[in-house]
Amino acid sequence: MIYLLLSVLSSTIIFVVFRLYKKFNVNTLQAIIINYFIACTVGFFGYIEGSDFTHVPSENWFPGALMLGALFITVFNLAAITTQKSGLSVVAVATKMSVAIPVLFGIFLYNESTDALKITGIVLALVAVYLTSIKTKEGLNIKSKNLIFPLLVFLGSGIIDTSLKYLETSYVAEDEVGLFSSTIFAVAGSLGVLILIGQAFMGKLKITWRNILGGIALGIPNYYSIYFLVMALRSHGFDSSTIFTINHVAIVTFSTITGILLFHEKLLRKNWIGLAIAVISIILVANSAI
Repeated sequence: MIYLLLSVLSSTIIFVVFRLYKKFNVNTLQAIIINYFIACTVGFFGYIEGSDFTHVPSENWFPGALMLGALFITVFNLAAITTQKSGLSVVAVATKMSVAIPVLFGIFLYNESTDALKITGIVLALVAVYLTSIKTKEGLNIKSKNLIFPLLVFLGSGIIDTSLKYLETSYVAEDEVGLFSSTIFAVAGSLGVLILIGQAFMGKLKITWRNILGGIALGIPNYYSIYFLVMALRSHGFDSSTIFTINHVAIVTFSTITGILLFHEKLLRKNWIGLAIAVISIILVANSAI
């Protein structure tokens, strides 16, 4: 459970960093790409014994790491497009509601436990995620022509979590979690560089120290959010469907509370109701695993 808590705390720090980007006028795309290399470096020098990485392409999990790295940068760009076309609340809902995909994956593929308590908790978790993510009285406003973008964010985010579970279960050895995580970030960062090169050719690239520092601030907690999540999935006593549900709902809850305390965010009545439901869902899902 300690790994799950550390993953949630790391993800909450990511939320704080993203909020500070707007305040300090950080270029999000550049900071994201730099963050991937920082996260990769943290893993390489902090959690990997030895310095010979030439065997990485021959690892059984390497194709999966390539796919995840590509998904990381792709989903980020889709989230950016969705934000521009439909708003930040739509992205928040699409990203967090995607927990349904790995939860169903764990239940049906790995025959994980399902009882009335757990199912009720999962359903309430989805309701909580929706209510806490909506920041306007009108709710979500998505034009039919733009619906494809949040759907792709939903699918992409869900596939990322599901793939993490599948790869760590089937291919990643316990002493390779750091190397596996770092490889994913290295792939995402390398693909991001191609985007920056394209911007340079169009004369739109201007890298500043502000963006570099923003990438460093994001990269450290980003690495740990993935590393600790994988370690939580490897821990005994909790199904992956339980881990993913608690992880997503706790991140929403902690991030919302942090927004109130640090950024003086004003919550709507539905947000407060969502927070209360989130706490109830965590208690139900956790108790079902005991």
